Amino acid sequence: MTDEPVFEQDGDVTWITVGGHAQSAVCLHDPTVLVFEYVQQLALAIDAVFARPAPLRVTHVGGAGLTLARWVQATRPGSPQIVLEPDAALTEAVRRELPLPRGHRIRVRPQRGEDGIAGLASASADLVVLDAYAGGQVPASLTTVEWLGEVARVLVPRGLLLANLGDRPGLRYAARVAAGAREAMGPGARTAYVGLQGVLKAKGFGNVVLVASRDELPLDDLRRSAARQPLPTGVVPPSEVVARSAGAQPFSAAAGDTAMSPAPPD
Repeated sequence: MTDEPVFEQDGDVTWITVGGHAQSAVCLHDPTVLVFEYVQQLALAIDAVFARPAPLRVTHVGGAGLTLARWVQATRPGSPQIVLEPDAALTEAVRRELPLPRGHRIRVRPQRGEDGIAGLASASADLVVLDAYAGGQVPASLTTVEWLGEVARVLVPRGLLLANLGDRPGLRYAARVAAGAREAMGPGARTAYVGLQGVLKAKGFGNVVLVASRDELPLDDLRRSAARQPLPTGVVPPSEVVARSAGAQPFSAAAGDTAMSPAPPD
């Protein structure tokens, strides 16, 4: 039996907590208000890569309070979005406590990311966002090179993968996920990191957003957007990601070499 979600109001923001872990923060009257730093980083990456505010076909792996899906709807109205969220009880509670806006095209499917991505058509998404946690860790099955290959299949040729990854100083886990994304996307694929400067500089445990594409990444736009964030935020370019991850091997289900993301410190 899953833990019941707890909804707590703090000014205009509603916090959703499950099993003692803060899952989401939602501002109903203004969905562009993003509280968590990593959600701000996901948003800035989307704005940098998809600068034109046109509708996007988005697949979210992990939903919780649907914060990012609401932001996409607010900034790019009419975007068709699929959210893969296996916790149907959580989705029902979120819909009841925090109704989605009128005219949205957000469809929540009670599926795990593994099954949901496998069931999607090829080249059906401009953007895939991985933000799925169980007990504070990313499930091992969602970072293998095999699963990332399915993500690459679902993305259009110039599509974007964003992954919210919790990691220890040194970002060794993120390096292996980045290596898997590059292998899955094929020759010429680029990976970058966006995160708080302290995390990028190995000063503590934290979240880093992996940005992966077959296309060139708009690094100048990413850096400018990062510089405008309320907390010191940086960008690690593709060349440095590769240099940092020298020798890092992709996680592989076929090889029996998988791992959840590192557990956050107590």
